[in-house]
Amino acid sequence: MDAIDLTLVELLQGNARLSYAELARQVGLSSPAVHERVGKLESAGVIRGYRADVDPEAVGLGVTAFIGLVEDSGADTDDVLEALRAMPGIESCYFMAGVESFLCMARVGTIAQLEQLILQLNRIPGIASTRTAIALSTKWEDRPQQITS
Repeated sequence: MDAIDLTLVELLQGNARLSYAELARQVGLSSPAVHERVGKLESAGVIRGYRADVDPEAVGLGVTAFIGLVEDSGADTDDVLEALRAMPGIESCYFMAGVESFLCMARVGTIAQLEQLILQLNRIPGIASTRTAIALSTKWEDRPQQITS
C-alpha cells in the first residue's frame, strides 16, 4: 500500500459513504483510478466491508457486557467458537493470552437477558467458567484506527 491507499482507507474509515468523485478530489486522482484502488483494497481484504453504525440503545440493546470465558482442558476450541458464533447476543469475540481463552462483548436488552446469555455460555461444552463485567456507559467505540505506513 502506498500513501494514496492509506489516505483512501482513512477517508473511508471516517465516512464510508464518500463518493468516488469526492475521494478522487481529496487524493488528487481521477474517479476511475480511485474506483480501481478501492476495488483492489477490497479484494486484498484491507477493506473488509461497509455497514451502518447503529446506536445499540435505539434498537433495544442497552446492556453491554464483557464476558471472559475459560475453556476446560478437554475443550475443542473450534466447537466453542461455533457455539459462540451462533449466539446473537455476542457481538465480538477475541482469543486471549492468559487465564481466559476468549473475551466476548455482548449486547442485550436487559439484565435478565444477560443472565440468560451467561447461563447459555456456561452450558457450552468446553467452557469451564465465565467472568462478566457490565459497562455502565460507553465513552467511545469503533474509533478509526490510526494508520501508519
